[in-house]
Amino acid sequence: MYLTALNEFDFHPSLSHSAGVSLVLFTAPHCGSCRVWVQLLQNLSTPLIQHAYSVDVQTATALAREYDVFHLPSLFLFVDGRFHAPLQAEAQPSAVVAAIQHALNAPAHEEP
Repeated sequence: MYLTALNEFDFHPSLSHSAGVSLVLFTAPHCGSCRVWVQLLQNLSTPLIQHAYSVDVQTATALAREYDVFHLPSLFLFVDGRFHAPLQAEAQPSAVVAAIQHALNAPAHEEP
């Protein structure tokens, strides 16, 4: 799965045009765990996810504040361009897929 980099200017327009399920990974270049997640998502193959995006918090600090990102990496689930839920899972493909399925079966959260 290819991760498209988003910034503060194209984040909302890109997501609003993203039909289906989208994952957004908030990351930073200095974050070792973030590199693990980037590699995991790039190698993840599941029909559940139609779009995958990454946001560098060093260059998109306003987005990090908007989504209350305090810990890296942070992963968020969007459905049809709208925020659905924060996603928490171990950095294992099966755990990520299970977390996505669980979140999709639950009601949407309020956007931070």
